Amino acid sequence: MDNQNKTIGSYVTEDYRTAAVFGRYGIDFCCRGNRPLQDVCRQENINYEALLEELSQAATGPITGNDNFSSWPPDLLADYIEKIHHRYVEQSIPQLTGLLEKVTNAHGDRHPEVYEIAEHFRISAGELTKHMKKEELVLFPFIRKMVNIRPGSSAIPEAAFGSVANPISVMLQEHDNEGERFRKIEELSSGYTPPEDACNTYRVTYELLMEFQQDLHKHIHLENNILFPAAITMEAALKQQKPD
Repeated sequence: MDNQNKTIGSYVTEDYRTAAVFGRYGIDFCCRGNRPLQDVCRQENINYEALLEELSQAATGPITGNDNFSSWPPDLLADYIEKIHHRYVEQSIPQLTGLLEKVTNAHGDRHPEVYEIAEHFRISAGELTKHMKKEELVLFPFIRKMVNIRPGSSAIPEAAFGSVANPISVMLQEHDNEGERFRKIEELSSGYTPPEDACNTYRVTYELLMEFQQDLHKHIHLENNILFPAAITMEAALKQQKPD
């Protein structure tokens, strides 16, 4: 199918990431997804070429390389987690919350499991928001302070929480809680497999929930297995370090 006759729904069916672009333009890709994109642009006075470029960019998605994160300095890794994964969660929560509301309103009577999914996500969204703020305001700044201590200095930063292992233990438990919550979401959604009568919005919602979980897995891996152990090791080394 050439681009001139390609429908809105086919774009979203081929790559769910394009749904966010249509959402920004207020274009209905669900119930009215059978309209050719070029016709919609003409009717809504939207620059067709510019919209095609945005759709192309959305389909490329984030760069996923084989970066050796274990070789990164802890402060750089903290910055990466905050700017990439925290930002992703913050941006995804309102989008998924809105989509889940639409799905429950339209399909909840036939698929009551979506109510449970929406409730689990609502709780997870609130807990993750608080969790990330604790990292951004307490744990990550402490890690950056430790990195900036000059060799031979005895000025290890003081913190109300004592050892860095204390807030880390809290973060680890909260990671476990959210991992379990998303396992329940995955189970309730049959592995993010939409039912046969699912509309585009329903399908996009499951795709985005799966993407959210995948990002969360990488996010937690970077913290649990790389950043947190590095912070504990760094603190121990600083405590053993003698001043000049």
